[in-house]
Amino acid sequence: MKCLTIRQPWATLIALGEKQIETRSWPTSYRGDLAIHAGMQVDKAICKTEPYQSVLARHGYTADNLPSGVILATSRLAGCCGVTPQQAQQSWPGGNEYVFGDYAEGRYAWKLEGGVALAHPIPAKGRLGFWEYPVLEEEW
Repeated sequence: MKCLTIRQPWATLIALGEKQIETRSWPTSYRGDLAIHAGMQVDKAICKTEPYQSVLARHGYTADNLPSGVILATSRLAGCCGVTPQQAQQSWPGGNEYVFGDYAEGRYAWKLEGGVALAHPIPAKGRLGFWEYPVLEEEW
């Protein structure tokens, strides 16, 4: 299965359904199933700012108990679009989604759908870009 490593707290926000757009500096033509891997780094400072702190707390998380080094969710990468100057000026897409991403002009917004947190996260070493994890049906 194709995987993407994302730093914490953003990986957990995706797993919880609180973040449905991942922003990247590069576009992708890939569409399909995607495993979300929580990298080893946790941005503890941002976890203590709003709205991160309250959203994580609502689900029982703090900067100190976020999972790392595991595949923690699956999703479907449904689309990718470039952030236009107009969108960047209008703080698109708005709300927490805007705060949870980097929507600067020239970045790319990857639309994630149907995210499902795994009941038992799978330890894995992440990589840059897309990478493959040999999926065994019983693990998901």
